[in-house]
Amino acid sequence: MKIGLIFGTRPEAIKMAPVYHELKKSKVDVKVISTGQHREMLYQVLNLFEIQPDYELNIMKEGQGLSELTSRLIQKVEEIVKEEKLDFILVQGDTTSAFVGALVGFYNKIPVGHIEAGLRTGDIYSPFPEEANRKLIGNIAKVHFAPTDVNVNNLLAEGYKNDNIQKVGNTVIDALYWVKENRSADLDFIKEKYGLIDKKYILMTMHRRENWGNPMRDTLKGVRRYLEENKELYLVFPMHMNPLVREVIREELEGFGRKILIDPLEYLEFISIMDGAHYIMTDSGGVQEEAPSLGKPTLVLRNTTERPEAIEAGTAKLIGTSSEEVYKYMKVLEGDLYIEMSKANNPYGDGRTSKKIYLEILKNIKGEQL
Repeated sequence: MKIGLIFGTRPEAIKMAPVYHELKKSKVDVKVISTGQHREMLYQVLNLFEIQPDYELNIMKEGQGLSELTSRLIQKVEEIVKEEKLDFILVQGDTTSAFVGALVGFYNKIPVGHIEAGLRTGDIYSPFPEEANRKLIGNIAKVHFAPTDVNVNNLLAEGYKNDNIQKVGNTVIDALYWVKENRSADLDFIKEKYGLIDKKYILMTMHRRENWGNPMRDTLKGVRRYLEENKELYLVFPMHMNPLVREVIREELEGFGRKILIDPLEYLEFISIMDGAHYIMTDSGGVQEEAPSLGKPTLVLRNTTERPEAIEAGTAKLIGTSSEEVYKYMKVLEGDLYIEMSKANNPYGDGRTSKKIYLEILKNIKGEQL
């Protein structure tokens, strides 16, 4: 049995890593195809989880649009897939790498499993292009590995057969538990490294394409207004490498003293700083999933979310990007709501998702061979 894992970004690698180790532990022949969409950030995670790709495509180049990226990926991924004669392909999430991996699998009549299937906002342009990628992968996948009941119901509503949908939880929780178990001694050291041991701070991340420009400016205006009224709080902001993102952050926070602006963090570092935060503000989907396991309330800086489970469970609030709403919800968190959100249960899994995925793949491949 030979299974191909196709991914290219850091979030994909984090969520694929536990699956990779589960497959290797079960003596499966695994081929890792790294598209290298976020190569520098990606290899931080691969090194942490001790994963060496079998193929590195290094596909990114300056000024490359989605159409060019997609066409170049199709050609390169197909060459590998034809050579390796894979029995099954796994893709994760909603990136262009995931979409292309599924499409090439379809072209070569190889069954595809979609990890983290069934996420939907209902708006094909938000997030862009991720929402469209999810739906396109869904049309191809043989097995939909859905994290929650909400995701299962989304897929059923779109007409997918119940037999092809498996509720398994989210592999990001497997990865987080692995770090807490195996690298706990490093977490305090990292907080000390960034001077955060005795600081009360809000952790903020913001990078999604739909938030570039004015949405990010408005958000930061609200954040700055609140922090200028609350002198005990610091802001820790790992900045995405995109120069458009960095320029806005620096302009809007210029002259504000209690900010710690840092480069994108390695996964282990990010977990440590998330673990020490008072609460989190983010437009990241992965952070919405991880934060509940650490007891961290989360303010989601988006107008829509494909992860309503966190909202319904009470671990997160969807607040948008207007400066007034951002300021309002930061003030709301001063009261009892903070305690309620920090104690809410994580709806995204129990740390055994990767095992469930392996067993389902095994069942599907054996079924094909009968």
